Amino acid sequence: MTDNVLSDDTLYNRALYINTQYDDTLYHKRKKPLETFLLAAVYGAASISILLLLGIVGYVFVKGFRNVTWNFLTTVTSTLRRTAGIAGNIVNTLYIVILTMVVATPVGIGAAIYLNEYAKPGRLVDLIDFATETLAGIPSVLFGLFGMVFFGEVLGLGYSLLSGALTLTLMVLPLLIRSTQEALRSVPDSYRSGALGMGASKWYMIRTILLPATMPGILTGVILAVGRIVGESAALLFTAGSGRLLPRLEGDFLDNLGRLGHKVFDTGGTLTVELYLQMQDGKYDVAFGVGCVLLAIVLCINLLMKFLAAKLG
Repeated sequence: MTDNVLSDDTLYNRALYINTQYDDTLYHKRKKPLETFLLAAVYGAASISILLLLGIVGYVFVKGFRNVTWNFLTTVTSTLRRTAGIAGNIVNTLYIVILTMVVATPVGIGAAIYLNEYAKPGRLVDLIDFATETLAGIPSVLFGLFGMVFFGEVLGLGYSLLSGALTLTLMVLPLLIRSTQEALRSVPDSYRSGALGMGASKWYMIRTILLPATMPGILTGVILAVGRIVGESAALLFTAGSGRLLPRLEGDFLDNLGRLGHKVFDTGGTLTVELYLQMQDGKYDVAFGVGCVLLAIVLCINLLMKFLAAKLG
């Protein structure tokens, strides 16, 4: 029996010999020169992208951070008072974001659920997909022209925050629909068949299984939509205007609530519109200050959405 038992040294030497003879294995694979080059190219492209992003953000903050003061954030731009502030533009931006997402989110998610879960493949679905892809490729200036004519003149909304929000709704709908569709398609069909096989209705299955499973993907689409809303200027110049005034809050609570509600029918310029106007007037220090506030708002919104996606996921 002892002759057939190999010593530990012999086993180690044989294993070492096998590893040296068969070096190109699943666990220890030699990289070919082309693979090394492609891997280096991928890492290089990623590094350049990160450096460009950090460079742009850093340059804007260095040029504009010293102009972001408390007075800058709490006053409005006035030639008579000789003040340069963006409080009105911040409020208008929040109005535009909230109004647009309140309208676009349920419509976009509902359309995606219908297309993915209820609609049968056919000409109607193909037509809706084609229309969605076409809307995603239309320049924002054309959306602005359409919004100015349809919402502003035909519906009589004029230059108002509501007109701008409805115009931006058309712009972000394709993004919300596509992101929700992709999230729904990523859910395995076994989830659907299992729930339906246990006697659940289709809407109950969608509400309790599909939507919770796809919530991170839906929130990703919401983040992208909010980013596009915050960064849009061309369409809003045609529809919402460039007003900088804050709503006057005085009197009792109901009166102030009515004034806040009526502001959606007033003209209002967002932060991106104000940045464009300041650059046009040659006030670059103010424009860089607006850019700092814009970056901070977008960063806060993204962090908030990421937090919600982690909690709901």
